[in-house]
Amino acid sequence: MFIQTEDTPNPHTLKFLPGQEIAPDEPRDFPTPEHADTSLLARELFRVEGVTRVFAGADYVSVTKDPSVDWIHIKPAVLGAIMDVIQSEKPLFGSAETAGHTEYTGEAAGIVKEIKEIIDTRVRPAVAQDGGDITFHDYDADNGIVRLTMRGACAGCPSSTATLKQGIENLLKHYVPEVKSVEAVV
Repeated sequence: MFIQTEDTPNPHTLKFLPGQEIAPDEPRDFPTPEHADTSLLARELFRVEGVTRVFAGADYVSVTKDPSVDWIHIKPAVLGAIMDVIQSEKPLFGSAETAGHTEYTGEAAGIVKEIKEIIDTRVRPAVAQDGGDITFHDYDADNGIVRLTMRGACAGCPSSTATLKQGIENLLKHYVPEVKSVEAVV
């Protein structure tokens, strides 16, 4: 098995492409080892000393390392963990937790639908190329604030604030005039 790697805009995150589907139905984010109990893949990656976050996209895995560790020291172990789990043919993930979602009504429901559509069709495909994901968290209709969750390579990326403010905020303001600002949820 050959696994390609790609750099991401986040110097502490690498994107690993094993040439097969990883999480085709729903991207999965494991921000800490404590969140990895539903995933054999994430558990094995967190066993590599220096790994601090794991994100599984449709056909890739983004791995974030501690800034004090060099990729040259842990990349072989990360590649080995990914290869071992995939070749074991065991399920990569157990059942995912489903978080409760706010229900929007009236005018806010239409605005949220439009925001989600823009994020899903224009933003998420672009950031997935860099090994990350951005998802809708909530909308404060009274103040026009959209809150988004940054995952994978986007979480902790030095350029994520610029992407959020100059890219996504301007895009949403253009198409949805009710949006006044965009914020990241930590």
